[in-house]
Amino acid sequence: MDLTKSYPRSVREKHLGLVQVARTIDKGNASLEGKLGEYKYDCPMDVHLFEFLGLKGNDVLEAIKKGSTATDQIFQNAISKKSAADIEKFNREWLEYGPAAGSDGEKYFLELRGQVAPDRTDVTAWADLLDLDEKRPVARRVPA
Repeated sequence: MDLTKSYPRSVREKHLGLVQVARTIDKGNASLEGKLGEYKYDCPMDVHLFEFLGLKGNDVLEAIKKGSTATDQIFQNAISKKSAADIEKFNREWLEYGPAAGSDGEKYFLELRGQVAPDRTDVTAWADLLDLDEKRPVARRVPA
């Protein structure tokens, strides 16, 4: 996968029932090929996924080296230890996750949002911002 010429899959795209997995695999493949571009494998978003599943980035990367069967196996084994409710909660919370108010992360988030979609003040989650940055459609949110 060449992430200097294309985007990884969306955070939203589920693989084996879990968000972030497909994107992480894409970045792992690109890392192994030396074609990560501006992306980072084992970034904080990947680490959050690994922590939820009890995995280590290097172990996942070793599985990716062996191919898709080994990659799916390492993820399936970890996912099988989670309840359906835990997976649903992780998926929901991960797609809604945004930076903490007043944090450096929020400052970066707002700067990036200002560059890619200054009119989209409804975008408050990282998944939405990444999709916008990667030219994917994001539904407008109506304030509650």
